[in-house]
Amino acid sequence: MLRNGTRGHDLASLRRLNTTVVLRALHRRSPQTLAELAAGTGLSRPTVESALEELTAHGWAGEAERDEGERAPGRPARRFRFRVEAGRVVGADIGLHKMVLLLADLGGTVLAAHREDIDPDLGGAERLDLLRAGLATFLAAHAVRRDDILARCVGVPGVVDAGGTITSHVIPEWSGVDLARLLADEGPGHTLVENDVNLAVLAERWQGAATLAGDVVCVLTGHRVACSLTIGGRLHRGRRGGAGELGLLPLLGMDTAHEALRWQGARDPGESEVAALARAADDADPRALAAVADFADRISPGIAALALAVDPELVVLTGGATPLGGHLVPLIEDRLRPLTLHVPRIALSTLGGKGVAIGAVRKALDQVESDLLTDSALQESFRTAPGHP
Repeated sequence: MLRNGTRGHDLASLRRLNTTVVLRALHRRSPQTLAELAAGTGLSRPTVESALEELTAHGWAGEAERDEGERAPGRPARRFRFRVEAGRVVGADIGLHKMVLLLADLGGTVLAAHREDIDPDLGGAERLDLLRAGLATFLAAHAVRRDDILARCVGVPGVVDAGGTITSHVIPEWSGVDLARLLADEGPGHTLVENDVNLAVLAERWQGAATLAGDVVCVLTGHRVACSLTIGGRLHRGRRGGAGELGLLPLLGMDTAHEALRWQGARDPGESEVAALARAADDADPRALAAVADFADRISPGIAALALAVDPELVVLTGGATPLGGHLVPLIEDRLRPLTLHVPRIALSTLGGKGVAIGAVRKALDQVESDLLTDSALQESFRTAPGHP
């Protein structure tokens, strides 16, 4: 026979588990009625009501408003929803030439964005200070408290191992540094750091060109060329986080591909080098067409190597060179034919310059969802209640 104290502990654990089950159901689909939640979770109606009371009291659930114009006979059933406004996440992309910041709610809706150019000669310490100051200014400008940020993820140009340590040839001062630890004092939520092209492929799988594909190669093009991949819809990082880093192998030519994009022709005021090159290629300028062909020559062997190793269903081109896509895609397809067994479908990213930051938002959301949908993390959140009304 159980002692009274043990029985009480077991009942408390069961209540916590039931609350977590209800939150999972609401997070998966909102809004839902009490009857729908009971049927979907297998819990009794009183148990669901009790869980909803606790979730509502701590800001994670709320009663949904009826749709305007909705008419139902009799008294309408109450519907409950997961409160996406209960917290915020931040996705950041800081590279050699730019910084992009995105603020999103817990449903993934981007609420605010900021982009600024960075001096490529800026040192590692100064770049870190710029990121810290940029995050603080960004949140203050949108009246967001640090405690409201449940997770932040930063995309960096370098390999990030399982422990969070960076190896970067682009920003050498960051090599050997645990950037997440240095950024942890920016707020109480989780701080994550991930390779930028890994985040780019997560973004393409979430909102971009690869939403229906499982085996995907993402090629980040522009001032540097780097690759990442998903297998079966899951990011493949490799044992130390370096999977897909073919841009580091000089024999393949990706490490010098950016040189082909240097354009000495006319540029409109404020126009980027690549944009001017794309415009000239659209006008059939022979020099521009030759430059695009040179770029295709340099990146195709690396894409072919990944195509032979992974046999992906889709290759997504993202990053700064996507304005050249209309000319670039057929050239790459032509060069892959003699190098591969099967030429995968090639698509251009539609996410623009925000792709890496969007992937960072996705990774931050994954962390929040993992936290909230486990019993112990949910109870910890009850003690802080960031979204308490």
